[in-house]
Amino acid sequence: MMRHILLVSVPLVLIFAGAPRALSAQPALEDLRVDAERIERRIHELSEFGRNPDGSNGRVAFSDADVQGREYIISLMREAGLAVRLDAAGNIIGRREGRDPEARSIMFGSHIDAVPHGGNYDGDLGVIAAIECAEVLRENDIKTRHPLEVIVFVDEEGGLTGSRAVIGTLTPDALAAVTHSGKTIREGIRFLGGDPDRLDEARRWEGEIAAFIELHIEQGGSLDSQGVEIGVVEGIVGIEWWDVTIDGFANHAGTTPMDQRADALLAAARLIIAVNEIVTGTPGRHVGTVGRIRAEPGAPNVIPGRVVMSLELRDLSAETIRSLFAEIRAEAERIAGESGTRFSFSHLDVSAVPAPTDPRIRRVIAETGEQLGLSYQLMPSGAGHDAQDMARIAPTGMIFVPSVGGISHSPEEYTRPEDMANGANVLLQTILALDREALN
Repeated sequence: MMRHILLVSVPLVLIFAGAPRALSAQPALEDLRVDAERIERRIHELSEFGRNPDGSNGRVAFSDADVQGREYIISLMREAGLAVRLDAAGNIIGRREGRDPEARSIMFGSHIDAVPHGGNYDGDLGVIAAIECAEVLRENDIKTRHPLEVIVFVDEEGGLTGSRAVIGTLTPDALAAVTHSGKTIREGIRFLGGDPDRLDEARRWEGEIAAFIELHIEQGGSLDSQGVEIGVVEGIVGIEWWDVTIDGFANHAGTTPMDQRADALLAAARLIIAVNEIVTGTPGRHVGTVGRIRAEPGAPNVIPGRVVMSLELRDLSAETIRSLFAEIRAEAERIAGESGTRFSFSHLDVSAVPAPTDPRIRRVIAETGEQLGLSYQLMPSGAGHDAQDMARIAPTGMIFVPSVGGISHSPEEYTRPEDMANGANVLLQTILALDREALN
């Protein structure tokens, strides 16, 4: 009897001291934080798969290194308590069920494939941080109302292959394209365990996903140079490409007087300068680039009779791109009249339409940054991302963190550990804030 009285008089918390988690109050959601050391360690561990002798990342899509990296990521997903599956396109999806069986999922993630001799943060951070968010929720016994899906898109660098499959725009022609691995995309998907003949099963329909969020390094130098910690992405820019052909007249360089020439290369040079002047002379954050040029016949003693060069324009506004192109084309006609040449523009079918992010998600990301005491700015993404595809079927948001020196697609690519943690904390708190909102 005395033993019984003594047990009853002992504080309840001591009786169950072997299981404090079951009785301890859950932390306030706004106090949840990611483990910065764990993120940095996993970034370095992932970098070992496909590491080149010069330290660069050679984990191109559909390579053996890609398979090894994906196996590592799947192991992390399972550690975080996610139910992992592979869709028909080869995308890796880790799911965590929510409290409401009727709620649509909140999806977040990025990619782990790299350009040849690339860096170790582009895409990788978004995946590692997404898994970290799931890990933090598991460790703290937090169950969201919405189901959560962590996604690793396949072959982002080869043309957004995985996200194009998700939105249903991956064409048979695209499947025939040869990748850096030497395999076609069709062969690569099979190599990873997907099934290119059943891509319809990978498709997600408009309205099926409550929200999509991607954390990514900026890949430019704006945040780093200005000392800003978080970029709230307004949208992914539209991209338009043209091949520009300038026809002049090939003739002997030694016997043709200067005032009797129809020099196609000289006319092309004038247009290249004009592109720069038109783009920089128009207010905004658009960009224009001539990145490739070929002169024919290509002999030092022959006046170039034909030049083919590229023209690329990028902006968040399709109307701005059209306006800039109209000015460039008008200038080309003026140059043609003065130089005795002829310009023709061929639009290439590799364009990407502007993809604005969802204003509500932008607001949540900005408010989350404020609550965490982080500086932020609204900005466009000048590079393409899987988020631009996902924006076609779901409300989409994107978070940027600084790239030191604005360097990317390079072994010198680097994002500081504290900046990675800042971005991951914004991602975590954004997910929790969206989960509380009436998304359905």
